[in-house]
Amino acid sequence: MITKALVLIIGLAAIGFILWWFFGKHTTATVTADGDADLQQVDIEVNGGYSPEQVVLKQGVPAVLNFTRKDASGCLDHVVFSDFGINQELPQNQTQTVTIDTSKAGEYQWACGMDMFHGKVIIK
Repeated sequence: MITKALVLIIGLAAIGFILWWFFGKHTTATVTADGDADLQQVDIEVNGGYSPEQVVLKQGVPAVLNFTRKDASGCLDHVVFSDFGINQELPQNQTQTVTIDTSKAGEYQWACGMDMFHGKVIIK
């Protein structure tokens, strides 16, 4: 009887975690780029996801995102910006710059090579 109750409790906890992970509201770190009229840039750490996950850029000002991958996972060894035609390799413990075209306002997604982890660039 105790074994059945324990299995039931663990199963319900696992279901609750899965529902929270996929459907729950998660806070998203948003950063506005630092810079001046000549260049704006943001440092993004890649470690089990992207931090920050959202980047706000000013339209018309050249922009650079500096990705530093600390995670050994093969999933995060590329960053893909399909709207810009960018598929950049991210070697571990090295900073890779990605230049973003800020000529058009809008929201543009990025993802890891396996499309499991995501981020967003917002150009205003």
